[in-house]
Amino acid sequence: MNGERQTVEGPPDRTLLDALRGELGLLGTRFGCGMGLCGACFVLLDGRPAPSCDLPLWSAAGKQVTTIEGLTPHPVQEAFLAEQAAQCGYCVSGILVSAAALLASDPHPDAATVAAALDRHLCRCGAHQRMVRAVVRAARDTA
Repeated sequence: MNGERQTVEGPPDRTLLDALRGELGLLGTRFGCGMGLCGACFVLLDGRPAPSCDLPLWSAAGKQVTTIEGLTPHPVQEAFLAEQAAQCGYCVSGILVSAAALLASDPHPDAATVAAALDRHLCRCGAHQRMVRAVVRAARDTA
């Protein structure tokens, strides 16, 4: 968990999100839809974005889990601030971990690639275009 070994107890059907927020006190990952469709609960599972709200604990066993708390500091976070890309902030932690995964696999994405990578995330504030600009900026600033 965020670079440290963690042991979490609980029933096998307990979700990773429940363990993160309840037992581990990592509150940056949010509950959204509960079906893994909105992106608010995304974490990195072995470096790939994954919904934690419907992911049973057993399926995360032995894997590297990175939450928004584990990203800090990250260039994409600085770019989000510079572009004023977050509005209410509810969806942002999931978007940031997905953006970090994208930049790890493609350090120089164009706007269309960023938009496609963030497509699973719902932002009800309508800040998606600013978020795409922020991720492109983070890629440019770290080049």
